[in-house]
Amino acid sequence: MSRKTLNIGLFGFGCVGLGLYEVLQKTPALKASIKNICVKDREKERAIGKENFTFDKNDILDDESINVVVELIDDADAAFEIVSAALRKGKAVVSANKKMIAEHFAELLELQKEYNVPLLYEAACCASMPIIRNLEEYYDNDLLESIEGIVNGSTNYILTKTFEEDLSYDEALLQAQEKGFAESNPILDTGGFDAKYKLTILLAHAFGHVAKPKDIFNIGIDNIGELELKYAKEKKLKIKLVAQAYKQNDGSISAYVIPKFITPDDRLYNVDDVFNGVITKTSFADTHFFVGRGAGSLPTASAVLSDISALSYDYRYEYKKIYREEDTNLSNETLVKVLLRHKKADSEALKDYFENVEESYSNNDLGYITGTISLNSLI
Repeated sequence: MSRKTLNIGLFGFGCVGLGLYEVLQKTPALKASIKNICVKDREKERAIGKENFTFDKNDILDDESINVVVELIDDADAAFEIVSAALRKGKAVVSANKKMIAEHFAELLELQKEYNVPLLYEAACCASMPIIRNLEEYYDNDLLESIEGIVNGSTNYILTKTFEEDLSYDEALLQAQEKGFAESNPILDTGGFDAKYKLTILLAHAFGHVAKPKDIFNIGIDNIGELELKYAKEKKLKIKLVAQAYKQNDGSISAYVIPKFITPDDRLYNVDDVFNGVITKTSFADTHFFVGRGAGSLPTASAVLSDISALSYDYRYEYKKIYREEDTNLSNETLVKVLLRHKKADSEALKDYFENVEESYSNNDLGYITGTISLNSLI
């Protein structure tokens, strides 16, 4: 099969946009070139000449010679307008906007079907790590039981710095922002929302379930305190923000994002810095472990480049698991193991929520309970 030539209209020229521009210069065999770049800020200094830019989205959307739109902007609402308009005009689309895709998944699915054009978004989940295409293709015929992993490089970087270098949370967050790992609004990362958007997308490709982000419970790392950090270090554990989804015996799916204590024998234990790691478990093949850089301009650009390369061979997601229309629903009945920090006066009342209490401690002001609790009770 021969490659077709791709003329790209690029929206956004931040870290990832510049990274894509650079990697395209180094891959001439791809037969893909950027014809026009649409940006918002007219005054911002750019790494390449002004002749490469436009400030009118229609210069790209109405250009019939452009057959691929690559969307790399922060604003999820503006991104949806651009992507949906491009699909309606019969242009293939590559996006890295996990919030936009998660919030509009069903609509984007219909647009792809109606206008017979592909939308690819590998970079939206784990940057350089090719997890979506593996879930879509490799695990199609195997019975996938669970998927769990570190899917946010920024929070992993922050947690690594607090454990290995004893930096404060604020110092580590500032470093992550300075290096371009953290989102412009850090609560998207630190509050677990970014990981939840990614899990929403992974759910569709892993189990064929199209969920709304609001249906998935998330706790971030922004409220982790000295007590939790000290507890983890004393027990020789690490804390990681983990997104997870499990198929229950009744066919329902449990999906949530929470900080988790990780033991040294867990594969996620050594996934540090901005790396992502995902573990899949199937009925026949047992577990597989994927690891790769989960943040940064060039790692994310590499995933965008991979999608562009796939488009040159007319690749598209088939969404076979979704179209099987199996009856799947989300359930919050699963049990999770937690450490719950509390005020001393609340100790006995909180114990009633636990299915099993393993450890309980309190001093004059604060305390904690460890044990198992249903996700419903935790919520």
